[in-house]
Amino acid sequence: MAEISTKPYLIRALYEWCVDSGFTPQLLVAVDDRTRVPPGFVKDGQIVLNISAGATRNLTLDNDWIQFSSRFGGVSHELSIPVDRVMAIFARENGQGLHFEPVDTPEPPDQAPPTPPGEAPPPPKGKPSLKVVK
Repeated sequence: MAEISTKPYLIRALYEWCVDSGFTPQLLVAVDDRTRVPPGFVKDGQIVLNISAGATRNLTLDNDWIQFSSRFGGVSHELSIPVDRVMAIFARENGQGLHFEPVDTPEPPDQAPPTPPGEAPPPPKGKPSLKVVK
């Protein structure tokens, strides 16, 4: 049996600590092709996200994905972040939190983030192909 990562549990624990302490929980995320964030706000392949209750809607902190909607420049966006791309969770006010070692394990293509409710799934990439079956 594969060992279960402690990372998503630590992220949830530090999120709760920030909220209970009156701090603003923030994530530092290494952006890749699986990370769905507004590209205009990414700097040097990274983005810092405010995940407080006032800044997000429908926040879910699962073992594999962190998902929520948030406004950037007045425009609402649906965000999906693989947990393995989270580099840190910390309190904005004092910087206390945890930094994680980067993990560059590519996820198989069939493990795409779940489609948010009311949104059509993205079309498959690449050229369509047909086979003649006899």
